[in-house]
Formats: sequence, structure tokens, C-alpha cells
Amino acid sequence: MRDTRESRLLLVLLIAIAFALITVDIRGGQESPVDGARQAAAAVFGPVENGVASAVDPIGNAIGAVRDSGERHNRIAALEQENAALKAKLGSDDRNRNRLRELDAMLKTAGAGQYGIKGAEVIAIGAAQGFSWTVTIDVGARDGIRRDMTVLNGSGLVGRVTTVGPSTSTVLLANDPDFTVGTRMEKTDELGFATGQGDRPLLVQLLNGKAKVKPGDRLVTFGSQADKPFVPGVPVGQVVRVDPSGGGLTRNVYVRPFVGFTKLDIVGVVVQAPRTDPRDMVLPQKPKPAPTVTVTVTPTPTAPDGQQKPGENNAQQPGADRQPGDQQNQQQDQGETTR
Repeated sequence: MRDTRESRLLLVLLIAIAFALITVDIRGGQESPVDGARQAAAAVFGPVENGVASAVDPIGNAIGAVRDSGERHNRIAALEQENAALKAKLGSDDRNRNRLRELDAMLKTAGAGQYGIKGAEVIAIGAAQGFSWTVTIDVGARDGIRRDMTVLNGSGLVGRVTTVGPSTSTVLLANDPDFTVGTRMEKTDELGFATGQGDRPLLVQLLNGKAKVKPGDRLVTFGSQADKPFVPGVPVGQVVRVDPSGGGLTRNVYVRPFVGFTKLDIVGVVVQAPRTDPRDMVLPQKPKPAPTVTVTVTPTPTAPDGQQKPGENNAQQPGADRQPGDQQNQQQDQGETTR
């Protein structure tokens, strides 16, 4: 396209329309008029993302094979190829073992909370529909996924479903600035609201400005009406810093999430809420402190004049190692010497 006055006007018009749609979407919230278009985009881009994720490994292997094909007759190149294949196999086994550990941890978490979950895999980071902290998972409406469902993994709360396509869904992560969830403190039951801060700890605003809280205290989700978008009892994080109480109605604390949002792989969408609130049952048990070993040293008592008490070891005194008849023999030797 030539750089003409008409093309410039068209570009300005398109930019203005884009900003207008973004403004309408933000103000509309969950009732956004462009939600239908967003779902349509998920239906179009979701299968593409899924296909790209599944096709990356074969393409990489094919490229490696073409690169090494010209050196097959070289012994060194052959050994390097065998070594690379062995490393790839070991790496694949390590990844599979890691995924099995993640799956096992997630099933234990779901079992402790009595959550009915649908397992899923993260296939893309950052959805095509926006610029938020989001991921795309490989389950959608065909798998029974609906909007505003809780997403978790073996560590705790991952986020909530925001957009659902036929075979994929978009999850807004708990560290997103637009993410807010009701929380409850372990044991004390103090209530608050946690808000994402990107790569920084979550900001939790406790409703009680005089609440007693300290670093190391843990939080779980309080739950929502009809269990949407959040079911109760999902671990959220651990307090790392507490703002001083200024006498206000609320109090701010900062919480490190249990979930590592930069290394998500296996997650679960809660499709069935628990019958009763699990409260703190999903939180892992705190490690018990190691016992302290105490060594007591007892000093040896001495007499006031510094001499040893009767009955103490006198092995260092002269003649202490002589036998009963040795003293008489010594006296006789001295008498013979003086004659």
C-alpha cells in the first residue's frame, strides 16, 4: 500500500476503533458487549495453539535430523548424534516424571478438598484476546468447562476461567492486577480480599484493621456464592510482610502465592464443588521444628586451698604407684647408703 493521505486516515481510524473497543470491553466487565467476539476468537485461535503445541517437538526433531544428515559418514558426528539422542531421551523421561509428580500432587489436593476436577494442560501463555496474565488450556465447552470456574494445581489456586471455546479455554491467573479473590486466614478466620500484582506478592486487604497476623501465616479461598467463580478452601499463599496497623478499618498484608505462575503445566478445572467447606484441610501440614540438643558440662569440685579432696585420683603424686612393701625397701636402701 502506498503512503497516501487516504492510507494514513485509514490507519488513524483503525487505531481509534481499537481503543474504543478496548474501553468498552474494560467498562463492560463480565457483561462486555465484545465478549461474543472474544469467544469467537478463542474458537478460531484455540485449535491453532493446540496444534502448534503438539507439533513443536516433531518439527524440532526433523530439523535436527536434516542438520546432521550431511555428516553421517563422520564418526565424530555420529557419536554426537547418539549422545544428543540419549540426552533427549533422558530429558523426556525427566519431564514425564515431573509431570507425574504434578499430577499426583493435584489429585491429592483435589482429594483433600473433595473437588471434582477436569485435568488440563497449559498449551499457551498469554491469550490472543488480550495482554493480561493468562494461559490457554486444552479443554473447553466440549469437556464441560464453563466460564467462572476455579482452576488449581497441586500447590493451590491458579486462577479462574474467563473465556471458553469449543476445545480450549482462557484462564486469568491469580497474579493478574485485575484478579481479586476473597480469602480467609488459617485458624483465625480473618477475612480479606487478595489482588494480583504481577510478579510481586499478592496484596491482601484484611477487613479487620486490628487483626493479629504475622509472616508465615497462610490463607485459603473464602468461596463465592454458588461456588462461582471460586470454591472454598483452596490454598492461596503465605504471608511474607505485614504493614503496621495505623488504626484504620482495614490492614494490608503481602502474600507469596503457593503457585509458581511462570512454570505452569498440569492444572485442574473444578467442575464440581465440595459438599461442605474443607476450610484448612487442603493446606499441607507445617513441618515440625527439629529438637534442640543440650549438652551439660559438670565441673570437677576442688577444695578451697586448691588441693584435691580425699578419695580423688592421686596418680600424679610421687610414689603413688608403689606397692605396700616398696616404702620399707626404700628405707633399707637409704640406710645402707649412709653406712
